[in-house]
Order: sequence, then structure tokens, then C-alpha cells
Amino acid sequence: MLVVDGSLPIEKFDRTFFYNMALRETSDIINRVSVTLDVETAHAWLEVSEDRKRVRCTGTERSLPDTGKRFTGWWCVLGSEGFTSGRHYWEVEVAGSRVWSLGVAAESVERKGRVILTPETGVWSIWRQDDEFDADTDPLSPLTARPIPGRVGVYLSYESGTVSFYDADTKSHLHTFTGNKFTEKLYPFFWPCDDNWLRNCSGSAPGVGNVNVGRVK
Repeated sequence: MLVVDGSLPIEKFDRTFFYNMALRETSDIINRVSVTLDVETAHAWLEVSEDRKRVRCTGTERSLPDTGKRFTGWWCVLGSEGFTSGRHYWEVEVAGSRVWSLGVAAESVERKGRVILTPETGVWSIWRQDDEFDADTDPLSPLTARPIPGRVGVYLSYESGTVSFYDADTKSHLHTFTGNKFTEKLYPFFWPCDDNWLRNCSGSAPGVGNVNVGRVK
């Protein structure tokens, strides 16, 4: 059984061991994603860089067409590439930002209203606000990692219904959502809440040798 797929209770394993060994065991089928952002989903308060790798909240509303894809409630944006199968890993540099949320969102997530963004509403994410660091559940689930990471790794295993988060600098586990039954397309999810950039960056999962790299054309 592979721990990374939630086959065994994650609490029974040392976090660093879990991170390195489980990912190494699945190295031949992990798709390391180079995430670019879908500007058609970006809230009007967000600024997306020209290369579509970075995003921040400006607090200034731009005049943008309200396509069905665009968030008009919360200040969110999705990645361009969605997934309906497989195992995928990407990293986000959050150093410098003190208020943010990131993770994975279902295609059907509410984009026009301000519902609480939790697994029940189609978002699997972690949240930072200054010194508060939580998994986005209702109520919030405090995360114990200190210092709060400057770079976060996100791992999605679609078939096993698992979304995991890691401190990409210390190679330690932060949180795992398990027991989900995914039935629709899932996208990388970003919610920057201050004027510091969140940056998608390349970087292989520690302990993983050769992996496939997925890039948005």
C-alpha cells in the first residue's frame, strides 16, 4: 500500500519519511506541473503577470468582461490546466505574502458568491493570515508548522481522492485531505489577499527522480 494515496492513516508516519518515500515510490507516474494562470478566471482585483506565473491582489478593480469562468465574489484565480485523472505536483512561492490561500478547486466551485471555500464547496486548500496557519475546513483546522513555509508543494492524487501539502523547503508534510471521491475536473487554486506576489515555480518533488513535466501550451 502507498501511504501517499491515503491507504494508511497518515498520522502513523513520520512526516519527512512520508514526503520522501511515498513520492519516490510513485516517481514514474507523478506529473510535475508547470502551472500557468487562467486570466479569464481572475477576479478583477487581481493582477496576473505577463508570463501568467505570478498573481497578487491590488485592491483596485479593473473593468473586465464577466465571463462564466471569472470569480466575482472572492479574489481567486485558477490554473489553466485541469485534471481528471492521475497524480500531479506543483510548487508555489509564498514568501513575502502574509495573507493567502492555495490548493485545488473543482470546476463547479462557486465563482460569483462568497460561500465558505471548503472541501464541501469544492476547494481543498490551506490558508495563512499573518501568524494564523490553517487548513480550510469548517471550522478551520490549525496547522502546527513553524515557521510558516516560504514555498508550498501541492500534491493531487485524483483516483485516490487525496490532496496533500508540503513545506517544499524543509520537505515536511503540512496537511492531507483524504476520503474524497473526485468526479469532475480539478484545477490549481490561488487566493492572494495582499499586494505581494504568489509565484508558481518549477521544482521537483524531493526524492523523485525522473518525472513527466506538464506544461500548458
